[in-house]
Amino acid sequence: MPVPLLDVNAQNLPLEPELKLAFERVLRSGQFILGPDVALFEKEIAELTGVRHAVGVSSGTDAILLALMALDIKSGDEVLCPSFTFFATAGCISRAGATPVFVDSCPICFNLDVADAAKKLSGRTKAIIPVHLFGQCAAMDPVLGLATEHAISVIEDAAQALGAGYKGRRAGSMGTMGTFSFFPSKNLGGFGDSGMLVTNDDTLAERAQLLRTHGAKPKYYHQFVGANFRIDTMQAALLRIKLQHYQTYTERRQRNAAFYSERLSKLPGVFQSHICSCGNNSGSELPTGIQLILPASHSETEHIWNQYTLRVVGSGRRDALKRFLGEKGIGCEIYYPVPLHRQECFRYLGCDNDALPIAMRLADEVLSIPIYPELKSEQLEEVVAAIAAFLRK
Repeated sequence: MPVPLLDVNAQNLPLEPELKLAFERVLRSGQFILGPDVALFEKEIAELTGVRHAVGVSSGTDAILLALMALDIKSGDEVLCPSFTFFATAGCISRAGATPVFVDSCPICFNLDVADAAKKLSGRTKAIIPVHLFGQCAAMDPVLGLATEHAISVIEDAAQALGAGYKGRRAGSMGTMGTFSFFPSKNLGGFGDSGMLVTNDDTLAERAQLLRTHGAKPKYYHQFVGANFRIDTMQAALLRIKLQHYQTYTERRQRNAAFYSERLSKLPGVFQSHICSCGNNSGSELPTGIQLILPASHSETEHIWNQYTLRVVGSGRRDALKRFLGEKGIGCEIYYPVPLHRQECFRYLGCDNDALPIAMRLADEVLSIPIYPELKSEQLEEVVAAIAAFLRK
């Protein structure tokens, strides 16, 4: 049985009658820019994340850029961010005119290494962007402690972590601002690009709302140089339908992750750690003979599993597993094959690979397997059986 990495129709088509009604309602209203659906969607996301303000925007990328603009991050400033993450995090820092300063990652949870971040602070550091990668929150208490000590802002890049938790708090609610993406592959996947910025700061929320409409209030009177960052009304209306089912989607992802962890952990050569300090973890503590490292979900976090990401140990083994699964019709993907400090557009920064060893290692080892909510039990069994066969080779 084929097992795609993601099947958006398996989730969207059962909602077709509700989605069509929402589409027709907006169509007949003739109100396609902002309006009631956007305001209601913002209110619902604010309630889900436990914040006072949510500002609907055109994409998760634009949410990060808007946060940087609202904080007046500009040329001459530095912003700390992981090297092992999606491009948008550092790309937005650069677009704001600032300099991204790349930080290494924890090999267990894949999130930002706070100890390494502390070493890379300078007098020009204005903010830090922890990324809640693959659906699990970064260690926010150390991040917030570092930020408070050095009077810098915290932008939570929670593009993959809507609803994820850390010690009873929700992703996006803990820092100065938080950002989300509703790209179709996200846990709350839309029908194109859209995103959200959240904050508890009244002043920053008002500034972000102005900046998303060219900095104008009232219309045609511009206080700031902003941009068109508005979420489409149609996207908001359709996402509101899916949001009603979001808890079920999350529980099913968590169920699928638990299945993988329980079954794969029993295979020879498989290791799973539940201890993570997010410090200078070299991975040298691994037992001998390990071929596969499973992702960890820690007791202090509520993981929502945007991805279930394996580490495949040994030169060339990750790529061999990817080929093997592909031959069996099982979807998988490498998130991410090139750390940001190695991207051509950031070569000018002169980052040393030796300074980011975990990012380099993860880029060589990670492989994500299907985790979406609508996976059938037979498909989950097929993925486990294929991985077991590969490990026996």
